[in-house]
Amino acid sequence: MDPIRQFTVEPIVKLHPFGIDVSFTNASLFMAIVVAAVCLLMFVGTSRGALVPGRLQSAAEMSYEFVASTVRMASGTAGMQFFPLIFSIFMFILFCNILRLFPFAFSVTSQIFVTASMAVGVILLVIGIGVYRHGFRFLKTFVPSGVTPFLLPFIVLVEIVSFATRPISLSVRLFANMLAGDIVLKVMAGFVATLLGTGIIAVIAPLPFIADIAMLAFELLQAVLQAYVFAILTCVYLNDAIHPGH
Repeated sequence: MDPIRQFTVEPIVKLHPFGIDVSFTNASLFMAIVVAAVCLLMFVGTSRGALVPGRLQSAAEMSYEFVASTVRMASGTAGMQFFPLIFSIFMFILFCNILRLFPFAFSVTSQIFVTASMAVGVILLVIGIGVYRHGFRFLKTFVPSGVTPFLLPFIVLVEIVSFATRPISLSVRLFANMLAGDIVLKVMAGFVATLLGTGIIAVIAPLPFIADIAMLAFELLQAVLQAYVFAILTCVYLNDAIHPGH
């Protein structure tokens, strides 16, 4: 049983207009499922607006308040204008991370091209907003206040390198955590299946099974944590565009 096979992107509907591969793949399918699930939660959860909320309304309201408080904490009141973007990013990543824990589900956030696309999109948005609002003053982001002239060139270089590597760290952090977790879950499940078919040694099969359950609980925590980390770092980066040099 190859634990890597579950991450293979396979076409469902092959499309090659003008020689360009835009096939609808299993990755596309599960991303569409995630978007539909998020929309369903928010539409159904907020449709009634009951004074005493039900489960779906409570989930929708708690998601809204959690992300809103995160945005205010990291970017201030001015950052709330980007709330729809941050909320969409958080919910998309969260649902992708949780969906991958179901049997036979495709792990969208274990694909580096997905996480890298989101990370690059965030950084390009930060640069665009910073330049549009502040022009050349956006470069103050790379010039911390209070630095002596002797150290300034070195600090500026460090800041530029740090900014340039943000898409890498943002995408690889999410990708690597989800990929590693999926592989460990698959390997532990393989141990259980193997031990059950080996006769007397099957008595120790519950051990990796219990470990697999514990790992599943840990991965559920990771699903929420990694969505939060991606969202809050996006808030921090957007704060640099709103208040360069602060």
